[in-house]
Amino acid sequence: MIIVTGAAGFIGSCLIQKLNELKFRYIIAVDDFSNSEKNRNLEGKAIMERVDRKDLFVWLEKNNREVEFFFHIGARTDTTEFDTKIFDELNLDYSKKVWQACVRFQIPLVYASSAATYGLGELGYDDNESLLSSLKPLNPYGDSKNDFDIWALEQEKKPFFFAGLKFFNVYGPNEYHKGRMASVIWHAFRQIQTNGTLKLFKSHRDDFKDGEQMRDFIYVKDLIDVCVFLMEHRKNSGIYNLGTGKARAFNDLGKATFAALGLEPNVNYIDTPADIRDKYQYFTEANMAKLRSIGYTKEFTSLEAGVEDYVQNYLVKQRYY
Repeated sequence: MIIVTGAAGFIGSCLIQKLNELKFRYIIAVDDFSNSEKNRNLEGKAIMERVDRKDLFVWLEKNNREVEFFFHIGARTDTTEFDTKIFDELNLDYSKKVWQACVRFQIPLVYASSAATYGLGELGYDDNESLLSSLKPLNPYGDSKNDFDIWALEQEKKPFFFAGLKFFNVYGPNEYHKGRMASVIWHAFRQIQTNGTLKLFKSHRDDFKDGEQMRDFIYVKDLIDVCVFLMEHRKNSGIYNLGTGKARAFNDLGKATFAALGLEPNVNYIDTPADIRDKYQYFTEANMAKLRSIGYTKEFTSLEAGVEDYVQNYLVKQRYY
């Protein structure tokens, strides 16, 4: 059996689809299954059992001997939520329980961290574990992810293999339910379909032109390929960046989305909202040397190719992966 938390969510459901394609059928899907829209992500997928996230640890007491691997993808990911109690419960305390269960039952673990831990990137974007305590995330979500990374590395008892993955800007199918927290590509597609135009934030810094703010955008299919690699690799435990290693401008993303729709670019620039202006990231780029150093050789999908696949094969057709 393979456990996937956050199973009905964006990344979790894509991971399950990939595992199914690789002939893994005994999937234990863990989530809060109360959101019917989100549950559509699981339609047609081979799942052995659905377990409510509140019941996971009771389930593990009875079934741990059958579990081969644990993907802890589930988390509260709303960067605009400022109630720290929610993050303490769902991201920090729950993840500690997952870790302790994997130690107790000797289950290898891959869990989702986040590039939000890097804050404004004052210390760069290197997955150097000695820098974790010096990072300055910009919100409680980023704090919760960094706090868990620090806690995990401090533990005397660890799973025999674990990897914490700092996801950068992930986009791709199965994010229909995410609303305002969906990727920029999803929002761009919606705006273009509705108005024929795309709105991007103006730059409020002299060293960046409008729309030239840059992010490391990673296609979800690449991300889950790395997850599968680590499931098979099972050595070199640690914290790893997971981006493409190549920052791209929002203007490039906009052009790629228009191109995927066969349209000429039509972009308007609007002021970055005052309440987030001081905390707005102008550049993120994952240093991917560490993952490469343990043997991951597959090339990452270019922004243009990823957007084309996402737009033409999923968004336009309203399909799921």
